[in-house]
Amino acid sequence: MTHATPIRRDTFPNDFVWGVATSAFQIEGASEADGKGTSIWDDFCRLPNAIADSSNGTVACDHYSKWESDLDLVSSLGVDAYRFSISWPRVQPKGSGKFNETGFAFYDRLIDGMLARGLKPYCTLNHWDLPSGLQTSGGWSNRDTVQRFVDYACEVNSRFGNRLVSICTHNEPWVIAVLGHQTGSFAPGATSRLLAMQVAHNLLLSHGLTVTALRQLGCKASLGIVLNMSPSEGAQPNAADTAMAELEFGINVRWYLEPLLLGNYPSDVWKHLSTDVPTVAAGDMDCICAPLDFLGINYYMRTVVSADPTWKQRVPPENCTDMGWEIYPQGLSQLLLRLHHDYDLPPIVITENGAAFQDEVNEGSVHDSRRQEYLASHLIALNNAMHQGVRVDGYFIWSLLDNFEWSSGYTKRFGIVHVDYPSQQRILKDSAYWYRDFCNKKNSRK
Repeated sequence: MTHATPIRRDTFPNDFVWGVATSAFQIEGASEADGKGTSIWDDFCRLPNAIADSSNGTVACDHYSKWESDLDLVSSLGVDAYRFSISWPRVQPKGSGKFNETGFAFYDRLIDGMLARGLKPYCTLNHWDLPSGLQTSGGWSNRDTVQRFVDYACEVNSRFGNRLVSICTHNEPWVIAVLGHQTGSFAPGATSRLLAMQVAHNLLLSHGLTVTALRQLGCKASLGIVLNMSPSEGAQPNAADTAMAELEFGINVRWYLEPLLLGNYPSDVWKHLSTDVPTVAAGDMDCICAPLDFLGINYYMRTVVSADPTWKQRVPPENCTDMGWEIYPQGLSQLLLRLHHDYDLPPIVITENGAAFQDEVNEGSVHDSRRQEYLASHLIALNNAMHQGVRVDGYFIWSLLDNFEWSSGYTKRFGIVHVDYPSQQRILKDSAYWYRDFCNKKNSRK
């Protein structure tokens, strides 16, 4: 086994939470089983050319039937926690009205299975699979969906709140808004910046109202939201590129973060959006900035921009993941230190970090030394930021399993566990054994 750059667990706090992450649509399959409703991703997969390999989430990793052995895998890694998401249409098929008891029973078993294995359940309420029944009336662009989400969240809390360690309202609202409603590359496939900005606002509003409602119900779980973040840098150290980088950071990060922490949208981005700003009702911003117990951050890469329209970033293939994303671990330190300097932050959890590579099975093994190096280098960067005063409480690898990677279908593999889709066989990659050894304090397991 190739050994990654040395980093030891004991350089992190004793109570630091180590985990792995997945999402419902990407692994569960069983897309029409036991009363589950249709999601916007089920619909999007049916559109021509929407998914790179013309695949869908109908079977995915068949986690719906393999959840017990999958939890055994998680437990075997020696981690503390498992981050999963609930499929809203599985538990409420139309997104409003009647709940589906069979769907809730699945998550009831799943959560009990985590607790039985000593795993802390970290739950995400919305990892993008909005019920199709709500999309027919505008989905996240319709303010009514905000209240439907609050109702759904309260129902989840009434059933599971006393067993969940953490509840995240939304995973990456930027992705839902921009990729789903501005570029059209993700579900539901809309292409309007005005629509995207309204969706972003409604997502943030539903988050704030949900956090407030759950606290009023006495929810004991830690409550927060997960944002995808990248530091932005100018291609050249000149004023034009520096200004563009700051605007890019504003559009991608501050637009979502500052309403949550400060109760307002950044003025420079508001001005930049011109007539594409969202409709904001009286009291909305006060709702959005309900105090956070934690801020989840998903980090994968930095953003480099230039005011020169002919400039194109060129990164050597050996310094890119299979997604074409630059491998830039020091960007995680830069990001965390900037946030620490600029804001009064709640505790941070790195809720996703990982990489897709073209893994191959060789005599029953997957030797993914590049992924090991990726993970280790990012843990070093995280450790550096923490030693400079940034409070981070946990780290979750994306992902436990190879899975349905959204518009890339099954062509990209992020897992530390290989999935052979025809047979559904799981094979722990070398990175899984590396993480297992890292998470074992005595480093005695082989």
